[in-house]
Amino acid sequence: ASTFTVKTVGSSGANPFACIAAGIASLWGQVHGGANEAVIAMLQSIGNVNNVTNYVNSIKANKMKLMGFGHRIYKNYDPRAVVLKQIYKQMLQESRICDNHMFEVATRLEEIALSDDYFISHNLYPNVDFYSGIIYKLLGIPTYMFTVMFAVARVSG
Repeated sequence: ASTFTVKTVGSSGANPFACIAAGIASLWGQVHGGANEAVIAMLQSIGNVNNVTNYVNSIKANKMKLMGFGHRIYKNYDPRAVVLKQIYKQMLQESRICDNHMFEVATRLEEIALSDDYFISHNLYPNVDFYSGIIYKLLGIPTYMFTVMFAVARVSG
């Protein structure tokens, strides 16, 4: 959405600063730049690993939304997520974070989604937002800064 927004605003003859500002503005919200924030909110709402199965059943019953899974372009595993998953696993091993239930919840949710026929048949594989939010948390970046981090990366390259 942000790239499309920049191109659309640019096609009107707007200056580059206005185009970039419009692109950044389009990042807010759960569908694009704010998706990794929604992942963290979901993991926190699940609470602990014992609640994951109930949450998964709620997803299957269409009572809950699974954030950070699936992609409108990548119908299989998001190739960017493959890279971020390795970084996440390495960071988790090297971190000094002990007893953080959110990371246990994320790991269990991922395990279920990758082995459950429902998620596989609906092409719900972890995407870049699932891992980027968790990585930002491991780095100690406040959740309210996630979209800013995403915007900085998009603007610079």
